[in-house]
Amino acid sequence: MTAQPAPGMFDGSVELSGFVTQIDPGTAHMDLAVEGLRCAGCMAKLERGLTGVDGITRARVNLTSKRLAVEWDVAALSAERVVAAVAAIGFKAYPFDPGKLEAAADAEGRMLLRALAVAGFAAANIMLLSVSVWSGNVSDITPETRDLFHMLSALIALPTVAFSGRPFFRSALAALRARSLNMDVPISLGVLLAVSMSLVQTFNHAHHAYFDSAVMLLFFLLVGRYLDHTMRRRTRDFAANLAALRAETALLLAPDGSTRQLPVSAIDPGNLVLVRPGDRIAVDGVVESGTSEIDQAFVTGETVHAAVSAGDRVYAGTLNQGGQLTVRVTAAGQGTLLDDVNRLIEKAFAVKNRYVALADRAAGVYAPVVHTLSALTFAGWMFVGAGWEQALMTAIAVLIITCPCALGLAVPAVQVTATGRLFKAGILLNGGDALERMADVDTIVFDKTGTLTKPDATLLPEQVLDEETLHRAARLAAASAHPLARAIHRAWPKVAPLESAREVAGNGIQGEIDGVQWRLGSADFCGVDAQSRDDAIAGAGAASLIWLSRDGLAPAPIRVGQELRDDAVATIRRLKAHGLAIEIVSGDRQDIVERVAADLGIARARGGMDPAQKIAHVEALREAGKHVMMVGDGLNDAPALAAANVSMSPVTAVHLSQAAADAVFTGEGLGAVATALNVSRRARAIMSQNLWLAALYNLVAVPIAVAGFVTPLIAALAMSGSSLIVTANALRARLGGDRP
Repeated sequence: MTAQPAPGMFDGSVELSGFVTQIDPGTAHMDLAVEGLRCAGCMAKLERGLTGVDGITRARVNLTSKRLAVEWDVAALSAERVVAAVAAIGFKAYPFDPGKLEAAADAEGRMLLRALAVAGFAAANIMLLSVSVWSGNVSDITPETRDLFHMLSALIALPTVAFSGRPFFRSALAALRARSLNMDVPISLGVLLAVSMSLVQTFNHAHHAYFDSAVMLLFFLLVGRYLDHTMRRRTRDFAANLAALRAETALLLAPDGSTRQLPVSAIDPGNLVLVRPGDRIAVDGVVESGTSEIDQAFVTGETVHAAVSAGDRVYAGTLNQGGQLTVRVTAAGQGTLLDDVNRLIEKAFAVKNRYVALADRAAGVYAPVVHTLSALTFAGWMFVGAGWEQALMTAIAVLIITCPCALGLAVPAVQVTATGRLFKAGILLNGGDALERMADVDTIVFDKTGTLTKPDATLLPEQVLDEETLHRAARLAAASAHPLARAIHRAWPKVAPLESAREVAGNGIQGEIDGVQWRLGSADFCGVDAQSRDDAIAGAGAASLIWLSRDGLAPAPIRVGQELRDDAVATIRRLKAHGLAIEIVSGDRQDIVERVAADLGIARARGGMDPAQKIAHVEALREAGKHVMMVGDGLNDAPALAAANVSMSPVTAVHLSQAAADAVFTGEGLGAVATALNVSRRARAIMSQNLWLAALYNLVAVPIAVAGFVTPLIAALAMSGSSLIVTANALRARLGGDRP
């Protein structure tokens, strides 16, 4: 589908100089949005074509965002000539604008959905007429009635093909203008020839017409294309989600103590910035003064806030939940950890998008072979002395009988069926080729927090305090938004917040119960001595501690932690039983990660890993020849999710991780991981079977057609029969899913 540019996009009259960045005196850089990019083959074709142009030094395509980054020698080329070079390869380009690209993507989705709806409605009605003709041909239908039904089918099919076939016709025309072939060329020819031959048959009062085949082919192909568009649309959301973490301004602290709100781009390393409670930190830096708690799930993946004070590092994109901080800037805008994560994700997506799906690989061989064979058939019959009419009819029969209906349906039909099977199991796919990549997985890397464990912290069993005292702690906890306090409140969700409760930023919450003052919070806030605190931490294991105190009662710790998902042990056991290597990578402490790994029977576990280390680990596994699935839910998992061969996130994951993942699963269990692997392996096997069935069909049918023993009618029937066979085989993907 070639989308039309949204209003205001480049149409040849836009001045491009404003979109060009000068890298050095001799080299310029420009980001372009490119229409018509649908597969890894398109991406490779564009990159090869541009790097072959004199003066262009670098061309990289991001298939997910349909963005082309191109660099060139300013002495040899202008920006306008670069755009013209893209057009010469068969693609339309215009300056990259995320907002306008979103508008174009939305318009493309609406157009595909309308085309799909029209094709489906028309196919159903034409099929009703066709069934009547088929049954009438073996009984008592009159020629006049048959002709009427054929004419009615034509009246429905012609406008339907003209409207619903536009995605394929436009793509085919673009390929032909660039003197190349793609899968849409034989599809367009097959549809148009089927309709043309049907019109000829109708006006010649023939017994059969093939309007139903043409419209049904469009319907099934549009289903696959709309699903692919929808899935790719979701993966493009990661940029918007990442941008939501970026603070655009910072509060600069001058030497005289005054403050000024400035854009982050105006902040330099060495400056002091003030970070107020509730603010998102805009820079990377070191705390000069102040104490607080930082929500830095973006860095560690942990929901528990990290306490910071003078000398501790803080990062752009994290959220200040407690007291006011003065931060000495080490990086602002460019060079921050958030900026590094953004680059890691884009790099990982670019590598993943070079995967070439089964249908694309088959289409790369199929399209030129079909057209060459048809042309040779026409030439051969002319050479042996047949008239041009007979030679043309035989060539058309060859083109119809080899029409890529079966090939075009071989993969989309399985994708639709398997996607429906996964949907019933609570698994939503973000990428159309994810099924094929899942089928190759031999190594699974799990994040810990929120993935192997339940997403929310809970009150652990075996507490020091009795239930009545904990119930009172829950009254205090109900008035706080702190993750550990929320965990206590979840144990008694109906408890109302204490009216006298008062939160002390970065320390805890206090209030009066039955005339007695109670405190819930940090060890220092509750007056815990150093020895008691060290002893409690030593015995806490993987748990986090929040302290409770009251007048006349020694402070006591409350153990809060994250429990394993209910089926985690069983799922890991099943995955290992089927030969899959299992690892854990986490931002949490190494000792905590090792305890979880021991409980699950996982030998390889690494803790204390930041986003860059996670992605490096995944890339190292891939370089070692492993096919890696990453399963994670945190902000710090997003780069690794994008870098893995395939990835999954729970529905409780942050938006950025869901967008970077190839699949999202609902429910409380991990069994969806095993189900997805099983369905994908079965679907991949059926896709391969369908492609072999399509090839076998052509191997048998083509020689007969070339020899002139097949009329266009028989060719159309054979074409429809092959489509029915691969569609029926695809329905088997609904079965299975219980084992990996």
